[in-house]
Amino acid sequence: MNSTQTTARADASRTGFSTTFLATRIDFPTAGPDVPADSVEVDGSPVINYTHFSLTMSTTQKLARWVAWNIDGTEIKLLSRTGLNFTKDPRIPEEYQAGNDLYANNRLDRGHLARRADLTWGSETEAKQANKDSFYFTNITPQMDDFNQSGQAGIWGRLENALYEDVELDQLRCSIFGGPVFAANAQVYRGYRIPTEYWKLILFEHEGRLKARAFMLTQDLDRMQVFMALDEFRVYQISVAELEERTGLDFPAAVHAADDLVLARAGARSPLGSTADILW
Repeated sequence: MNSTQTTARADASRTGFSTTFLATRIDFPTAGPDVPADSVEVDGSPVINYTHFSLTMSTTQKLARWVAWNIDGTEIKLLSRTGLNFTKDPRIPEEYQAGNDLYANNRLDRGHLARRADLTWGSETEAKQANKDSFYFTNITPQMDDFNQSGQAGIWGRLENALYEDVELDQLRCSIFGGPVFAANAQVYRGYRIPTEYWKLILFEHEGRLKARAFMLTQDLDRMQVFMALDEFRVYQISVAELEERTGLDFPAAVHAADDLVLARAGARSPLGSTADILW
């Protein structure tokens, strides 16, 4: 993976995303040839670990390029966010992290990439640390307030819940990758390029078989162009190949093999009207 060395130091107490969490090993995505060599390195690695999740940071975008997290549905704990504040990760140089200067006095929400509720599992100590870790700005992206609150975007926040409601997962476990799309024509605001499309890749095992389901939150799946304020964001189900094309990331062969859906071409595909439309 392309990267830029920094003086950041690792924290051995945080083991991060487990590639062997499911019966099938799921390795991290790698950067394709068009992805800039701009990853922050912590002790020589572009993968930065937290409690139950890992990510890579772009030094030029000052946001995570991708986040990977594990969910154990048998050990979820409901924890309050009271007293938790958004903060920069002290292991990473501040200039590589978008902070409060981006979000002050405007309509931008601080949007979690790895959902807080997905991470608070395990022992009480683990769950509390994961709860705290989720508020590092490295796991946060700027999202318009109506983006978060629109009816269609509401599906986005319920994808994981819908999986657990609709599918009998082996061992009640799943692994998820997600992140923003860094578009060349993204609007620049306060020195930051604001993503307007997001993606999520959900991996789970059902009856001993690995399945991969990919989703894109955008306004137009066919052209993949965003016209803020003209149309509402919609959630589309997409293929892993489409996901790679949009993000410039390459996912391992096991993920491609698990993507067994046959979808209509982009221009003929309708957005998800509700979570009931998801093809698991």
